[in-house]
Parts: sequence; C-alpha cells; structure tokens
Amino acid sequence: MKYVRKAADRGHSNHGWLDSWHTFSFADYHDPGHMGFRALRVINDDRVAPGAGFGTHPHRDMEIVSYVVNGGLEHKDSIGTGSVIRPGEVQRMSAGTGIRHSEYNASRQDPVHFLQIWILPERGGLEPGYEQKAFVPAERTDRLRLVADRHGTDGALTIHQDVRLYASTLTPGATLDVPLAAGRYAWLQVVTGSLQAAGESLAAGDGLALAEEASLRLESTAGAEVLLFDLA
Repeated sequence: MKYVRKAADRGHSNHGWLDSWHTFSFADYHDPGHMGFRALRVINDDRVAPGAGFGTHPHRDMEIVSYVVNGGLEHKDSIGTGSVIRPGEVQRMSAGTGIRHSEYNASRQDPVHFLQIWILPERGGLEPGYEQKAFVPAERTDRLRLVADRHGTDGALTIHQDVRLYASTLTPGATLDVPLAAGRYAWLQVVTGSLQAAGESLAAGDGLALAEEASLRLESTAGAEVLLFDLA
C-alpha cells in the first residue's frame, strides 16, 4: 500500500500570528479521512510571527515532539522546564497525567518555522516528562539518524510508543535505500526541498504512507530534509 498526502490538500488555518498546515484532523479542521496514521496523530507545519506564540495551555496522554526548521522556539511548562529549541534539536514532551506549557517565537525580529508532532502513547496515565537533544548534522547527512524511539537507542529521545523516528538531510543527487521490516508501517514527511520516494515526486509539506513494502528508496533532486516514522 502506498498513499501520497500532498501539501496543498492539508488543512490550513491562518490566524495572522500563526500560519498552520495540518496533515491530519486538528482543531477546526475536521477530516474523517485523515484522522492520523497508526499511532501518528498530528503533524502540524507551523510558522509563528516574531514575538508571538501559544499561551499556556493543557495537554494529557500524548507524546508531543517539536522539530524546529528555522528560528527558535521558546518552551516553558508546568514541570519546571524552560528552553529554546533550535534547528538540529528535537524535543519530546510526555503530557501523561497532565501538563501545561507555552510555546513562543524566541525572536522579536524573525519568524520561527517548526513541526509539532503528536503520537499516541502506548498507555494512558504516564508521568509527565521532557527531553531535548541536539543531533550533529554530519550524522544525518545522506543517512538516517534515529532521533526518538521507545528505548532511547544510540542517544535518541525516549518516546512511550513502539515508534522509531528518523531525520535526514539529503544533498542534491543523493540516494538512500531504507529497508522496511515486515509488519511495520512507514510515514515519510518532507520538511524542505524535493525528492523522489518510492517512485513518487514529493516536495516540502508532502507526506507518503507505506504498508507491506520491503524497502523505501529516497532519491534527492535539489536536496531535501525529511522525517521518517517507522510505526507498529
């Protein structure tokens, strides 16, 4: 099974301070045909104006991953965490039994572009928690770098679900062959640039779902940044 979710077909909301594209149903965008993919529930492609952001609000029973593309995202939460997330860094927040947090553009001059990703946890009622790590660019150039999984393998973030999240930056002309294990599902999200994936032409914002495929070939054209979810 192969399915392409084109960027232009996503839900869209523009609040002035926030320009957001929704791969799956979210907030006022309700699409019964796109409620998520396996444990992957939300991919929001957000651009926040300088000095603006999301005021303090609650979450529970969700694994929330923030991935900054450009700029800086300032995070504060009710368990005492405060940080700025920048490109090359990935943050995981486990909402668990309940957490409150805020997210603001750390700059008053430049916008911030980031992806907010929600993953359903393996069970409810987890203790709220937080992790943030930086990943060396060389480790993800023309290769997959594991940035999150259930066990925190090889310095990855720990996420409470049977999912492996990889990041990669492909240089122009690069080719990457990715084996896919039997019984697993894959979602490829193109963050920037363009490429060929499983014979499909994809550009920034596009997503590709795969099931019952033995491998995935990525062929960069002008260079691309991608996230790959390996899902149960």
